[in-house]
Amino acid sequence: MATSYFSGVPNRISYDPKAKKGALAFKQYNADEVVEGRSMRDWLRFSVCYWHTFRGTGSDPFGPGTMVRPWDDGSDSVGNALKRVDVAFDFIDRLGAPYYCFHDRDVAPEGATLAESNKNFDTIAAKLKEAQARTGIKLLWGTANLFSNPRFMHGASTSCNADVFAYSAAQVKKAIEVTNELGGENYVFWGGREGYMNLFNTDMKRELDHLAKFMHMAHEHAKNIGFKGQFLFEPKPKEPTKHQYDYDAAACLNFVRANGLEGIVKLNIETNHATLAGHTMMHELEYSSIQGALGSIDANTGDLLLGWDTDQFPTDIYLTTQCMLVIMKQGGLAPGGVNFDAKVRRESFDPIDLFHAHIGGMDAFARGLKIAAAMRKDRVFEEIVSNRYRSYDSGIGQKIDQGKTNFAELEAYILAKGNPDPNESGRQEQIENIINEYL
Repeated sequence: MATSYFSGVPNRISYDPKAKKGALAFKQYNADEVVEGRSMRDWLRFSVCYWHTFRGTGSDPFGPGTMVRPWDDGSDSVGNALKRVDVAFDFIDRLGAPYYCFHDRDVAPEGATLAESNKNFDTIAAKLKEAQARTGIKLLWGTANLFSNPRFMHGASTSCNADVFAYSAAQVKKAIEVTNELGGENYVFWGGREGYMNLFNTDMKRELDHLAKFMHMAHEHAKNIGFKGQFLFEPKPKEPTKHQYDYDAAACLNFVRANGLEGIVKLNIETNHATLAGHTMMHELEYSSIQGALGSIDANTGDLLLGWDTDQFPTDIYLTTQCMLVIMKQGGLAPGGVNFDAKVRRESFDPIDLFHAHIGGMDAFARGLKIAAAMRKDRVFEEIVSNRYRSYDSGIGQKIDQGKTNFAELEAYILAKGNPDPNESGRQEQIENIINEYL
């Protein structure tokens, strides 16, 4: 259902590589184009996030909101939320993205009690379900906001207040039920305040035990209601607590293994969060993927000159190529996807800027997909890596790989040989030059 708020925007953004510079058109993303036997639509599974795109105001720590959103009356009423659904689906439909994502409190206003909040959520969920049926747009994932309300000042499932734990469980229960009702393909756990500020007043073991109990209860309820979607943790360091329990992929996967959650939870990796943890996005993706735990990604980027979560749209082709190399190597992200957890800049306040931002991000990932496919076809990195580790393909190296040796034999081997074979250059600069040739 087209609305009147996007004047000058076509009913569907088209693929037109010859369109003039800055036009509202895709230059790289052709949804039906086949890459390695699969359409771009299927490889990328783009999703629009409800929070930044339709609830973002442009505020920052030093000033109030700047966004011009003529459809929004500024209230947190159910009526305003219902109107917002029409605008959101008009936007996503024009963009041609197949998915969207939400927090419960993004789409429906919080009430004075949990019962009132649930009633509001049900009202908006019915509208969302109708909009999905009308447009064919699907829910990639839902989640619960367990961080904004002051009740979560000490955390949610890791709170020192048992009543807050109970409230969090009830809120997540409802969010999983609504996600299931809307056909959501995943459910994300984003521990916005699951961490601590002061270790002297914190029982870390008890908090981590409570988080594990919470996850097992969530999994049990999901099974009870027939939810077939994938559970995802989203690693998030530093903000807002000094030490988040979900700091990075390694911390999350250690928690998963320590608490019997293997096969239940995968990871949703975000670029800006990787940066804040002191990693590259490629590192976090590869670390997750090699352990069978890469489920979905939040596509954005941060400003390396700022030490906080700026959530900018991804336009760096080097970055998107790195992402797609890992994603393609594992065979894709389904049932996960590429969610634009990104917001337009405070100075980009017009509604049309939302289109420019998403078009740029989608084109950047489409180009990264094509470049990654070209690299994979030429097998240049496979040959470099296999050559680098060729000493493990035979002899003592092969015995090491196969677990058929021990310290005593390795000592005898080196004593007899005298010295290891000389190392070879890593050729990093050559590799970087090769990458630039593809870009």
